[in-house]
Amino acid sequence: MTTPPAASAPIRIQQNFLARHERRLLNWICPRLPAWTTPDQLTALGFLGAIMVAAGYMLSWIDDEWLGLCLAGYLVNWFGDSLDGSLARWRKIERPNYGYFVDHSVDAVATLLMVGSIGMSPYMRLDVALMAVIGYFLLSIHTFIAAKVVGEFRLSYMAGGPTELRLMLMTMTALMPLVGGGDIGGINFSGFDLFALVIASILMTLFVVQSFATARALRSRGA
Repeated sequence: MTTPPAASAPIRIQQNFLARHERRLLNWICPRLPAWTTPDQLTALGFLGAIMVAAGYMLSWIDDEWLGLCLAGYLVNWFGDSLDGSLARWRKIERPNYGYFVDHSVDAVATLLMVGSIGMSPYMRLDVALMAVIGYFLLSIHTFIAAKVVGEFRLSYMAGGPTELRLMLMTMTALMPLVGGGDIGGINFSGFDLFALVIASILMTLFVVQSFATARALRSRGA
């Protein structure tokens, strides 16, 4: 992931569980990619993965075997999204302004497709899925603003980052045919709905807590 333009590059803070192992893997892959591979191609590949995920969820109305397409799509999305910025930095061909704008613009649409489309499957309500998207977007907005005003670009919260989120969604997707999307106790919410509401609540709470903490830190500095 590329960093935003600034007088000095923000400090990248990445403390998720898999960060160290993932970085080793990405550093191993980068020099082994074909010379003709570009960061833009990897960004496009990551977006293709998001389309695969969305298609799989919507086609699961026909047959839950289509959820396998979602699992493959998450892997494709991880490969493209994780390697576009990594490859640019490895080859020292970063374009900070262009990369930052394109990367995060594409990521926003990809997140909407992947998470929002769960609400177009038989397993989760659309309004619930969109609540989870809103929570993710709020925390992302805080991250982008903090990178500008505080100089810290936080890539993880509560030891979780995009990779852990993908793994959580993949696990949930694998459980969908086993658990089903039926209502629990006639409350008009499935087990996956309740799970998504908990995640959305956590994301929104993190946004509020982090926003207040950042505001206090800026005020104490007189910034």
